[in-house]
Amino acid sequence: MSNYKRDFIEFAIARKVLCFGEFKTKAGRMSPYFFNAGLFNDGDSLRRLGQFYAKAILAAGLPFDMLFGPAYKGIPLVSSIAIALAEMGHNYPFCFNRKEVKDHGEGGIHVGAPLTGQVLIVDDVISAGTSVRESVELITSANASPCGVVIALDRMERGTGTLSAVQEVNTAHGIPVISIINLNDLIDFLLHHDQLATYRDAIQCYRNEYGVMD
Repeated sequence: MSNYKRDFIEFAIARKVLCFGEFKTKAGRMSPYFFNAGLFNDGDSLRRLGQFYAKAILAAGLPFDMLFGPAYKGIPLVSSIAIALAEMGHNYPFCFNRKEVKDHGEGGIHVGAPLTGQVLIVDDVISAGTSVRESVELITSANASPCGVVIALDRMERGTGTLSAVQEVNTAHGIPVISIINLNDLIDFLLHHDQLATYRDAIQCYRNEYGVMD
């Protein structure tokens, strides 16, 4: 596992973003872990989160021209990622959308740089894929091209069918999904972390029952 992946898991646990126990998911499943990116809710957490995203983006080597963050969660994410990338020597323009079209001032639904070229969408997780679908529609309507999505965690879990939410996005839109970590990374981390050993079997069983192949 890459160092930044291990560091991110430790960071998420320390911020109580990643918790272990029993949690009921939206699908009604009892999950042995829970990930709530909304708890990265202070300046230092957001700064470090942007750095982890930037490292995952650079490690993937996916070419892109700009970043797009869907409202609302994507707005602080895309801002922090753009700053982190610039600090690493990669200065990219970014844009986000409003939920409602502004009919005064500069007007429009987009804020930031004009949507153009190959656009990388940023989000925290992909559940039903609604945010990605809306982002793809906004980008293509501006005559730009969505080229990928980057998220914090890929749960690698089946949706309503045999595919995971990430695989459904890839199939529906033909774009890759990059994640800082996925469930395999988390299981690998737990295999080498004695203090959290009690959760290993439960997560592996959950993976075996509801997971998908990478």
